[in-house]
Amino acid sequence: MAKKIIGKVVSNKMDKTVVISVESTQIHPLYKKRFTTTTRFKAHDEANQAQVGDVVEITETRPLSAQKHHTVSQIIQAAPVKSDAKDDVEEATK
Repeated sequence: MAKKIIGKVVSNKMDKTVVISVESTQIHPLYKKRFTTTTRFKAHDEANQAQVGDVVEITETRPLSAQKHHTVSQIIQAAPVKSDAKDDVEEATK
């Protein structure tokens, strides 16, 4: 069965490809200190729907290119929409 991984989209500049960042916590075997490691996966996004900041689920597939071995199966949470700071200030002063 194919592995499913949940991560955050950090780049969508390529056509039909997104870069997913997955953070995991590990414990050092000798010093017992916790530390965070980040792994980046390139995933196929056929419809170019995923945007930077989205939380997505990717599924492992056959190799699609030299670096793509995953596809975006679903968008779990969309990124919050950023508004211009100038608009917020203008609305507050009215």
